[in-house]
Amino acid sequence: MKTLTDEQLKGLLLKGGYITEDDFKKAEKYAKEKRSSIVSYLFFKNILNKDLLGQAVSEFYNVSYADLNSNKPSREQALKIAEPIAKKFRIVLFKSATEGITITTDDPKQAGLAEQLKKLFPAKKITVAYSLSEDIDDVFVYYHKALETRFNEIIKAKKRVAPEIIDEIIADALTFRASDIHFEPRAKEIVIRFRIDGVLREAGRIPKEYYENLVNRIKVKSLLRIDEHLSTQDGSMSHEWKGKKVDLRTSIVPILEGEKIVLRVLATYVQGLNLGDLGLSAQNQKFLEESSKKPFGMILTTGPTGSGKTTTLYTLLKLLNRPESNLTTIEDPVEYKIVGVNQIQVNEQTGLTFAKGLRSIVRQDPDIILVGEIRDTETAEIAVNAALTGHLMLSTFHANDAATAMPRILDMGVEPFLLASTLELIVAQRLIRRLCDECRYSVSVSQEELFKVFKEAPKYFPNEKTTFYKGKGCKNCGDSGYRGRTGIFEFIRATKEIRDLILKNPSTDQIWELARKQKALSLFEDGIFKVKEGITTLEELLRVAQPPLN
Repeated sequence: MKTLTDEQLKGLLLKGGYITEDDFKKAEKYAKEKRSSIVSYLFFKNILNKDLLGQAVSEFYNVSYADLNSNKPSREQALKIAEPIAKKFRIVLFKSATEGITITTDDPKQAGLAEQLKKLFPAKKITVAYSLSEDIDDVFVYYHKALETRFNEIIKAKKRVAPEIIDEIIADALTFRASDIHFEPRAKEIVIRFRIDGVLREAGRIPKEYYENLVNRIKVKSLLRIDEHLSTQDGSMSHEWKGKKVDLRTSIVPILEGEKIVLRVLATYVQGLNLGDLGLSAQNQKFLEESSKKPFGMILTTGPTGSGKTTTLYTLLKLLNRPESNLTTIEDPVEYKIVGVNQIQVNEQTGLTFAKGLRSIVRQDPDIILVGEIRDTETAEIAVNAALTGHLMLSTFHANDAATAMPRILDMGVEPFLLASTLELIVAQRLIRRLCDECRYSVSVSQEELFKVFKEAPKYFPNEKTTFYKGKGCKNCGDSGYRGRTGIFEFIRATKEIRDLILKNPSTDQIWELARKQKALSLFEDGIFKVKEGITTLEELLRVAQPPLN
């Protein structure tokens, strides 16, 4: 794979009018300060996206752009090129027709490519196109060997067993977009499981005799004690993958069969997200943008661990990140580093708690404050007061739904008049799996069949026959029928009526009853729209959310 120099990249982006000279200077400064890439900055600032970059580079090579992300070839088509040749020249069979074929690569001008293609397809007219490297890597998943097969090859070779096994596990986790990697000791073996799109899947097994070296390797990389086996330990580590640095958060706990490890992958994709990528409806996106433009007040996201609360707030923070504003966060842990934002890491050992950190932040002349989580009364009171005194406050809060969050905050001791004066918006959310675009198909279901699965079906699907979508399962989605996740949301805005109700210290039911009159949709109802649009399945929605009682 040939990487363009910064000067080449600059030239083609300026020539095509994709960026300005000023954009590039800022990108260069960012790349130097953050030891990152120029492209990362351009993506982060929404100056460029993947498709525009692909088109720009294809113009540099004087070939067409093949968007593998939107038009991924089938497994059968891709495997028509043998793995050694495909990976050596980084080529993918993009299109195949009677009159000719289109081959795509991330280096169209590489030596020997034309001769090799003539050997592979001697009687065909060959067109060469350009595709982004990461999209080509996604197609190369079709060549993937099972993890256990690679474990056995490493063990037979008797070389650096622990490092190589860990490399293979992390590489697979990143390839399949896992959010967590679980190492689970059993009596005679270690089970490796990946959490992919919110669901755990077994990835492979390792003989237990190799596990001690594996644990020690992870502890050393995470700067943890290798002589401690009976207490919990938390740390972090970095891993090189395809020329990029990937950050992982390490958690080790002792269980009966040994030490269980979970590695949380801190994905960098958050930097490229915008509000439209989260799954928000046009109306909800408008509510969020309007609330975030106010000079002070409080926006809360609620939901269980892993429901995407922090991602939503980071995406919003990115939108608010302007040179004239002072943005400061206090988090535990700081998961994603954002250029232009002052981020503080909670440290219990030094006494830097959310409450103490927040007190200090208020003295730092902030415009916008993000508190990772409101956990206690002291933090809640300081956060509300900060929102009252001219700051826009963003935070997460653990509550099952938006209506429950208000009574819970009041129960923490916050005065009703303070909450009524500061609250702008409460967002409850969950993550549901998206159907795989490669194997999605439609099916017509009668109301009678639907009723057997879902008793309240007639309320949401009144027609005698309804078209639903399902996933057959393919290599692209690991035979699950799903690939990727999106959010379902419940919004309660602090209207005048809601503020008046807060002053009366209301119950959850009273809040929800008023919100319903103001046309608020529940998590389940927001999900129903995504079912009807073919984004997800009814079964997946029922797994994550339940219909409202009223």
